[in-house]
Amino acid sequence: MTIKAIHTHTNLIARDWRKLASFYIDAFGCVPVPPERDLTGEAIDRGTGVPGAHITGIHLRLPGHGESGPTIENFSYNRLSEEGQKRVNRPGWSHLAFRVDNVPEAVKAVQALGGELVGEVVTTMVGLDKSITWCYLTDPEGNIFELQTAIH
Repeated sequence: MTIKAIHTHTNLIARDWRKLASFYIDAFGCVPVPPERDLTGEAIDRGTGVPGAHITGIHLRLPGHGESGPTIENFSYNRLSEEGQKRVNRPGWSHLAFRVDNVPEAVKAVQALGGELVGEVVTTMVGLDKSITWCYLTDPEGNIFELQTAIH
């Protein structure tokens, strides 16, 4: 097998994809990648293993990677499964990380849009001459992401 790209998209299932898309656009400058998706039918049922699935949503291009960069595939289903508790130490995929110029300022901006801090803003050393200021937050639906700034 030959890998063509390390990352094309990360899927995020939202209760309200439009509201969550607005958060990521306003908080991080993500850019909608048309068309909006409205997916249903036999192939969708078979591919997802969810009978009667109806998926709506849009891809949001992540900043910093140009026109062919990775996206958040921000989708909603007509029916959602039960949700387990989201924690930074839960096995499985945990979070996305965004590099920002100033973590404390970015935290304020994210909080103004409905995000919430999980822990505190901290600075940790990475090796002998580099530190990273970082924190975990949640979006309005409780999905975890990280903000970080490397300092040399």
